[in-house]
Amino acid sequence: MKLCRLFLLIFFVFISLTIQAMAADVKFSGTFYAGGIYLDETSFRKNDSSSTSTAFYFQRLRVQTEFIVTPALKLVTRFDVMERIWGGIRSTPGIAPDSLSAGTRAENENIAFDWAYIHFASKLGLWRVGYMPDGAWGTVFADTTTPAGVIALSYATGPWYFIIKTVKLKDNSYSAVNTTTTATDVDTDKYAAAFKYSWKGGSAGVLGGIGRDASKKPANHYLTLTYSLTPYVIAHIGPVKLQAEVSYAWGKLCDYDNGTSDIKLKNLGAFVDAVADLNMFYVGGTLAYVSGDKPSTTSKYEGGRINGGADWNPCLLLWNYDRSYWVGTLYGHGGVAPPPVDTRPQNASPISNAWFGQLRGGIRPINTLDIMASVSYAEADQKPWATAGDPTSVYHDKDYGVEIDVTATYKITNNLSYMAGFGYLFTGDYFKGAETGVSVSDNYLLINKLTLTF
Repeated sequence: MKLCRLFLLIFFVFISLTIQAMAADVKFSGTFYAGGIYLDETSFRKNDSSSTSTAFYFQRLRVQTEFIVTPALKLVTRFDVMERIWGGIRSTPGIAPDSLSAGTRAENENIAFDWAYIHFASKLGLWRVGYMPDGAWGTVFADTTTPAGVIALSYATGPWYFIIKTVKLKDNSYSAVNTTTTATDVDTDKYAAAFKYSWKGGSAGVLGGIGRDASKKPANHYLTLTYSLTPYVIAHIGPVKLQAEVSYAWGKLCDYDNGTSDIKLKNLGAFVDAVADLNMFYVGGTLAYVSGDKPSTTSKYEGGRINGGADWNPCLLLWNYDRSYWVGTLYGHGGVAPPPVDTRPQNASPISNAWFGQLRGGIRPINTLDIMASVSYAEADQKPWATAGDPTSVYHDKDYGVEIDVTATYKITNNLSYMAGFGYLFTGDYFKGAETGVSVSDNYLLINKLTLTF
């Protein structure tokens, strides 16, 4: 009996020591926000009985955890909790991922994991394997940070940084949950390599990518093959911060295997931003361009693959992710074709088919308060046709409008801040679409948000 007790004591001591040796340090970080929004009109159509004002509160908790096994090895996860409108109708459960998420919208209204990946610093470089953020590079322009399955290897030496990665965007292979697939190699994949050089006060680099989408190959006999280059530079020169980025994509939007003529792809985006920080005051401006598709060139597609990115929110009303996610798309005049095609002129995040310019300035009367005002103007690069193949249905105007925004952000504590904003859009005639005898209405938005970081 004593021997059994001794054995049990040794066993529990061994288990205790083993658990301590295997235990991981855990670090938590994240954000919580609760906000309110008021939008005067849910469309740009004047005298439209279906357009109304809307107002509600919304919130989201985002938590990132790091399970540190050793200084060189850790598991990183991130999940979103209760991303919902207070007291609002819950969304219908589906299978399509939510915007910028690995979970569905219904899952995000409860809890959804976006990240789960291994972070391992080896002698060859830094390995990251699993679901992690993808879609960000260089400046904030053209960035849409979205969770995806990634295998990435990066290496840093002195001022140089290199990375290569493969990204699984969509898998259509036969599996236990996808028993309808009868074809092979119908996935959507991305391959990328990049390098950058950093110096005191700036950095510059180039990202190259290859995208292959074979999901349409079985039914429609084509695949999409694209190539892209994205150089950028960020530099501080005295009190001025300069940013510039160019994104160019080319290839074949439709590479047919049944004798049908291929459709080529050429798409360009560019961004220049400058801000002079003069202590209490700052002033700056932005110029951006995203090419639109010329509807008359049916053998070539000049838009649609590159946009300004959901991470870049230059205005409160036009091309703002919060407004687009919580309120939805704002439409102008026009008919509606059967889903998923919608021929109405619309405004949703992110920016596309546009020339965009903005002037802005701000004041910090005290260290904890930042008040900023901006004036933005945008017009379309190309006037679409409301009906494909019909040049008589061309939109009347390119003018998106002029937007004036004012925001104030007060830092209550180091971890808690409050933002209030007002945006007013002098709506342009782009939103008349191809219809005649119609008018557009101006629109305005009020938003406030309380944000906690930890």
